Amino acid sequence: MATGFFALFDDIAILMDDVAVMSKVATKKTAGILGDDLAVSANKAAGFTSSRELPVLWAITKGSFLNKIIILPVVFLMSAFMPWLIIPILMLGGVYLAYEGAEKIYEFFFHQEEKKHIISMEEKSTEQILDDEKVKVKSAIFTDFILSIEIIIIALSTVTDKPLGIQIPVVTFIAILATVGVYGIVALIVRMDDLGYKLIAMGKSANHILTKFGQFLVAALPKIIQSLTVIGTLAMLLVAGEIYLHNVHVLHERLHDLPEIISALGLGLIVGIITLFFVKIFIKIKSAF
Repeated sequence: MATGFFALFDDIAILMDDVAVMSKVATKKTAGILGDDLAVSANKAAGFTSSRELPVLWAITKGSFLNKIIILPVVFLMSAFMPWLIIPILMLGGVYLAYEGAEKIYEFFFHQEEKKHIISMEEKSTEQILDDEKVKVKSAIFTDFILSIEIIIIALSTVTDKPLGIQIPVVTFIAILATVGVYGIVALIVRMDDLGYKLIAMGKSANHILTKFGQFLVAALPKIIQSLTVIGTLAMLLVAGEIYLHNVHVLHERLHDLPEIISALGLGLIVGIITLFFVKIFIKIKSAF
């Protein structure tokens, strides 16, 4: 009896060791998409008033956890019974990400002045601000859903030859890391200015090291947010392009001589422009009736 008991512990230890090893492999393989997720999430979480930043981020984080709870069992079931369905779903997600990236570029070049006019002239009530906030949170959670599918499937691809007892903990670990790690870093970024002001208040003089570092953090935050807006847009196009580059054999063969970042970005932009074109046509047709 004792021998069987210790043998069970030995089996558990071996299983945990396998899970740890495969988790490291999966983390390395998903590092790129996690970086893209960070850029996109930080971009989505920016632009709120200081008092609403953390509540909004917490709402997005809860939505991200809910996304993982929905996606994980569905992906495991599809992997077991309908593996052919995963790639089409992934590619549809790529269309959405490409569209979002292309739309941001379009808005920047063609509606920049209009946006400035709206911001400077329109006075919004508290209800309108909260409604806008809800729309942005829903958009952030939906984008997280698409990125989560990509992250989870990439993680799953590293353990497809392993038993279910290893697949589930490894992929679940990556899914949790994608939420806790990404949104934890985003929270630190969006609260940089508050930390800066506290350091300035703690500084004993204008030349004190705490004061200077606090001023640096306050001045750096808008530039970081602007940078993340650009990086987040490029990240959405890159992720979309990589989905097509890695899953459409013809594209992979034709573009293998180009650096992957160039071919993926180009593909994402092309898919985004085409999707944006059809969406604009659909909106015009709909508004005509």
